[in-house]
Amino acid sequence: MDSLIPTIFFLFFFLGTISGAPYNEMKYDFQNYVSNTIMVDKSGRGNFTRVQQAIDSIPSNNSLWTRILINHGLYMEKVVIPRNKPYIILEGDPKHDTAIEYGDFGSVIDSPTFKLFADNFVARNIIFKNSYDRLITPGPNGRKTTWAPAASISGDKASFYHCAFISLQDTLSDDVGRHYYYDCFVEGAIDFIWGNGQSIYEKCQLRSVTDKIGVPGFITAQGRKGLKETSGYVFKDCYINGTGPIFLGRPYRNYSRVLFASTYMENIITPEGWSAWEKRSLNLITFSEVNCKGPGADMSHRVPWEKKLSDQEVAYLTNPAAFIDQEGWLGKQPN
Repeated sequence: MDSLIPTIFFLFFFLGTISGAPYNEMKYDFQNYVSNTIMVDKSGRGNFTRVQQAIDSIPSNNSLWTRILINHGLYMEKVVIPRNKPYIILEGDPKHDTAIEYGDFGSVIDSPTFKLFADNFVARNIIFKNSYDRLITPGPNGRKTTWAPAASISGDKASFYHCAFISLQDTLSDDVGRHYYYDCFVEGAIDFIWGNGQSIYEKCQLRSVTDKIGVPGFITAQGRKGLKETSGYVFKDCYINGTGPIFLGRPYRNYSRVLFASTYMENIITPEGWSAWEKRSLNLITFSEVNCKGPGADMSHRVPWEKKLSDQEVAYLTNPAAFIDQEGWLGKQPN
């Protein structure tokens, strides 16, 4: 009889909630519960040997979180998470490198090593790499730089913790949706964070490798298309280093919006800071720096059309709860 008490209590509680207002809240809690864990191990000691196999095994339109644990090692494959596979956590080994790598090139659509289309996604301790730059050689007959993304992120409510994105050109296609990157590493030389995402990068390292291309490069190429669009890139408490010279960004579209706040910049940033790229209406672009430090943060020779944002605008853009986390989705993602 005593063993039935917990079961009876649970049924009483559950049935009571579905008849009243608390049901929606309880349902949402169940949606954020990790219902299944899958192990990927390249040596065969898990459920699958390839990451894509694990993703393919998840039922379409799943409504409960599935955690895919990836044992350390190098996984040479392309990985795609389609739109009908939400609520996935990709988690690598926190103590040893876990890398997903491929070397495709020539297309920002087809070449990314990792492509995310689904909403509600978390990645931790994963290196996403496009290895095409290894093939680049100097001289008229050598391989040239071209589009070679490490990752393309097109889902909403996606977060990345302690991840790395490595390539040379168009490294991270931060394409569309609300995204949060914490303590991540992004390496590239040409437009290595680009697209029309609505994203905050907090305590991230941005590493320039323009020595590989021999000309100035660009960290960002944000693609906001209109004044009413909420997209933009915000870099908060970040660190920029590597080789230079490199511009902080250039406008991919007319209403491009990028803010660097409280970011330390090594002496690799071009004096003008930003490039106009093509002939655009410069008054529509929102490129700004606030409270940045380091030798690369010298503002004395910046372009005259860089925006000076109000304290209220800076507070809004740098606050995740205001800019990207309006429904509190970040705090509700599983640990």
